[in-house]
Amino acid sequence: MNSYEGKTYHVVTYGCQMNVHESEKIRGILSTLNMLETDDVEKADVVVFNTCCIREGAEDRAYNNIMALKKNKEENPNKVIVVLGCMPQQKEGKYDFSKKLKHVDIVLGTHNTNDLAQYLLKYAITKKRIVDIWEKPKSNLESTACVRDDFVNAYVNIIYGCNKFCTYCIVPYVRGREMSRTPQTIYAEVKDLVQNKGYKYITLLGQNVNSYGKDLKEKTTFSELLSYLCTIEGDFKIKFMTSHPMDLGDDLIKTMKREPKIAKTLHLPVQSGSSKILKAMNRHYDIKHYKQIIRKLKHAMPNISLSTDIIVGFPGETEKDFMQTYKLLKYVKYDQVFAFMYSPRTGTPAAKFENQIDEKTKNVRVNKLLRLQKIIQKDQMKKYFNKTYNCLIKFINGVAVGITDGGKEIYIPNYKFVNQNYFALVKVEGIRNHKLSGVIK
Repeated sequence: MNSYEGKTYHVVTYGCQMNVHESEKIRGILSTLNMLETDDVEKADVVVFNTCCIREGAEDRAYNNIMALKKNKEENPNKVIVVLGCMPQQKEGKYDFSKKLKHVDIVLGTHNTNDLAQYLLKYAITKKRIVDIWEKPKSNLESTACVRDDFVNAYVNIIYGCNKFCTYCIVPYVRGREMSRTPQTIYAEVKDLVQNKGYKYITLLGQNVNSYGKDLKEKTTFSELLSYLCTIEGDFKIKFMTSHPMDLGDDLIKTMKREPKIAKTLHLPVQSGSSKILKAMNRHYDIKHYKQIIRKLKHAMPNISLSTDIIVGFPGETEKDFMQTYKLLKYVKYDQVFAFMYSPRTGTPAAKFENQIDEKTKNVRVNKLLRLQKIIQKDQMKKYFNKTYNCLIKFINGVAVGITDGGKEIYIPNYKFVNQNYFALVKVEGIRNHKLSGVIK
């Protein structure tokens, strides 16, 4: 029996899907210590903050919530507070966890999360504060046991780190260089998730999935990995994120079109519609190249669902540059847009650039984009009419709903409740109040 058996834990997550999946692994690690999960952060015996530093807002929220537990820790000195992930990994971060926030008991970075159980056991014996930030990974990349948040979609890491060094991005500095898992270990994990655990969607994760395999001894492209995974028997679909336009080639488009198990949806961050700004961002492509990819994708898969990330107010962005982004939204007609105001990250080149844009201008521009996207999304509803989609059937509040690859919900009225979580063809026959309705064919 270990000192944590029967005690409770609570995990707080900030950031992207990579962090969401890492929190699933953290919960898996804590469950190996025979701990029980609780939703009550104040009553939990162990609280783990899995942090993000991609944007200042996420950092500030994490810091404030960690500080809010200080009084709770004073009242419950046996409570163990752990902070790990991107924020502690920063060398020049806004918040110094190694010297401040003394009520935090264990501080780790991004490279030693898999060893959390050992750190907890060590702390239980010594009761001495642990601060251990590795500069690079020392342990293997293979996934640990997970307590997953979703019973339909399962996240699977295929590559860690990033080599791109976009001038605004802190990821290469806190996540390290690209490291791919082997095709065999990914295949084994996906096969188990599909055939033994019944997952219907597998979402492959990486800061840049298109770079997969370049670092392996036996070179394997991302397209080859996808084709390999599609040989797994079962009724399931594969999604992936995030793709980098520089590395998205014709081979991936052909594979997506050819393989029915690959969901016809793609998240392709453009960041800006201005080639001048893209160059300043060190994105390695111009807007002409990006549009060419979009045309190829739509030609190969007319029903493809597209989403993107956009940074508004990057240093030096003129009104002309912004309007080029505005026009790009009209050109592509994304199904979903994630638009953010540029946030300087200490340690990145862009934080030192001249011509920083004021907050008021950034706020005006981002809201202008979001208003446009609402109009586009409303207009995009028309493209679904009289079309048929292979959907995952679920029941929401007792009503049958077909979920498309791109996450669009098609309500199926008068459908008898039999079972759910299976794929079926659904034809859209109505649009009302921005909602789609249809029938199972």
